[in-house]
Amino acid sequence: MFPLLPKDRLNFIDKVVPEFQRRGLFRAEYESGTLRDRPELARPENSFSRPPVAG
Repeated sequence: MFPLLPKDRLNFIDKVVPEFQRRGLFRAEYESGTLRDRPELARPENSFSRPPVAG
């Protein structure tokens, strides 16, 4: 027998997560932008935007 049944995951999502959100223990919304944008790191140059090297 599996330790968790497929419905257990759905019950957790439907019942426990909203309670955590109500208590401020789990975020209800995500910030916009990418992981690189959040700490404002420099974006590396796109290697595909450069003209090809002749040779």
